[in-house]
Amino acid sequence: MFVFIGWGVVIACVFGVYIFHGGNIQVILKALPFEMITIGGATMGAFLAANKMSVVKATLAGLGKCFKGSKYTKARYMELLALMFDILQKARKEGLMAIEKDVEDPHSSPLFQKYPAVGNDHHVTEFITDYLRLMVSGNLNAHEIESIMDTEIETHHHEAHAAVQGISRIAGGLPAFGIVAAVLGVVNTMGSVGQPPAVLGGMIGSALVGTFLGILLAYAFAEPLGFLLEQKEDEAAKELQCIKTTLLASMQGYAPMTAIEFGRKVLYSTERPTFAELEAHVKKK
Repeated sequence: MFVFIGWGVVIACVFGVYIFHGGNIQVILKALPFEMITIGGATMGAFLAANKMSVVKATLAGLGKCFKGSKYTKARYMELLALMFDILQKARKEGLMAIEKDVEDPHSSPLFQKYPAVGNDHHVTEFITDYLRLMVSGNLNAHEIESIMDTEIETHHHEAHAAVQGISRIAGGLPAFGIVAAVLGVVNTMGSVGQPPAVLGGMIGSALVGTFLGILLAYAFAEPLGFLLEQKEDEAAKELQCIKTTLLASMQGYAPMTAIEFGRKVLYSTERPTFAELEAHVKKK
């Protein structure tokens, strides 16, 4: 929603002031379709030529995320930490082998299905169960598992930021292709040099619209989406870091309630539940 509000402010301020100062909006509207096709088509063509199909798909998916609200809320994190508490509590009371069935089939596990917000999230359940499986096997110590976790989180970070980089490349290319469109307009104008001054003035004005649009689309539309997507991907990585910290604390011998407190401290302060809120939620569940 805030994306559209921001874009609305940009359009209102830029075009509103232009019209208020006596600008002829018809000049821009007349040239707009042709300039948009030139700039947009060239940018998309260059983007497709520069990226693998996996990056193209990730970028399109990332653009979709920009127009949705964040799912990483305080309520979700409380559900996640309550799930981690239940798993670790069961393992502590009944032994690690007691959670083997939950690990192997989380979609049928009462523990995971008790918290559908995170239990039905494929990436979260896979991350949790992969490392619980290693813990159950008993062949790796906490330092070795931490190293593997760090590697996986780093890989996730690079994959997620491929889409961010894709949008940044689009933003970087828009001003250049705006200049290309403007140059083509000037070439067209020079080919009509015998026309009356009023006609030539309109043609030059239309040509300059290309440069204007390229810069406006880059810095008011494309680049903010890249920044927004980067923030969303950092939130996803933060959730994995929370799981990592909780599991490692458990492996080092801390009680389940203390382990999830370690995980709680990793979260951003804007979404982090207080100790009392988390404790009450866990007891309620």
